[in-house]
Amino acid sequence: MILLQDLIPISSWFNTPINGKIIIAGPCSAESPEQLMETAKKLAASGKVNLYRAGIWKPRSRPGSFQGVGKEGLQWLQEIKKETGLCVITEVASPQHVEDCITQGIDAVWIGARTVSNPFSVKEIADALQGTDIPVFVKNPLSPDIEMWIGALERFYNSGLKKLAAIHRGFFPYEKSRLRNVPKWEVAIELKTQFPTLPVICDPSHMAGKKSFIFEIAQYALDLSFDGLMIEVHPDPSAALSDKAQQLAPEEFFELLNNLSFKTSDVSDLQTSIKTLRSSIDSIDFQIIELLAARMELVERIGKIKKENDITIFQLKRWKDIIDTRLKAGKDTGLSDDFLYRLLEMIHQEAIRIQSEM
Repeated sequence: MILLQDLIPISSWFNTPINGKIIIAGPCSAESPEQLMETAKKLAASGKVNLYRAGIWKPRSRPGSFQGVGKEGLQWLQEIKKETGLCVITEVASPQHVEDCITQGIDAVWIGARTVSNPFSVKEIADALQGTDIPVFVKNPLSPDIEMWIGALERFYNSGLKKLAAIHRGFFPYEKSRLRNVPKWEVAIELKTQFPTLPVICDPSHMAGKKSFIFEIAQYALDLSFDGLMIEVHPDPSAALSDKAQQLAPEEFFELLNNLSFKTSDVSDLQTSIKTLRSSIDSIDFQIIELLAARMELVERIGKIKKENDITIFQLKRWKDIIDTRLKAGKDTGLSDDFLYRLLEMIHQEAIRIQSEM
């Protein structure tokens, strides 16, 4: 059965898209009625936002962190709708959340990365949404597992939901990274390739983790023909109760939108395909660079131990073991022995240089 093929176009869900893109903005968390209203009025007055976001229930990694105001915040969002005319969206993580949102007239919901990572939770929420036509935005799971992401979307589709979109917010970085969540653009590109009618929104706030990286991520997403952006905006980011480093003040948000280039695609399908594949290559290359940097940090730590204990830098047995195991792994993936040996040799030479200069 072919799924996700008769989705309702996102352009018809809300008011007119901005420059052909859906813009979702608002604070990470609903903290007070005043904070919500102050932000919403500024965003509404700009005419540049389609959907106002605010987290009501916050699934934090550790207890003790601000976990949201709960159900009371839905009434605050109702006031936002009445006062500003903005459509509102929040995160749901349980059937009870769904029931509360439907009762309070919330316009759309998103499913967070932690929830998407649990198929049981997704199924329960999908069942609770059955019989509604509310738009559902599905974030990627914590790990770069495209099948899990697709599976979550399929569960909502199987519940009769045709207003579906994906949100690319990056993946948990198991290695050191300058970003809070690594983009791995190739995963989102593959999702879009498999399901061309599925809208894919980028969440540069969660990828960045710091406001200084938001522009470059947002622009890159637009260059890849993403269908919109979800950006966190707070009236006073320094006083935010959650994720203060990645939230923009309203003025910073407007400046960001003004500086972004909203390009229209007027190139051939062939050129678009090549650009998409090259973008995947770019993403993988940057990951390789970060992994190499992490490897050299470990090399330096080993070098210090060698120096403190008068151990020689070059260890023949270790080098032979690296060659044997890596060539075997490369053969299993189709890489040539010659290419892989030359690559390993360059990496090894750099490791020796680092330890020699200590």
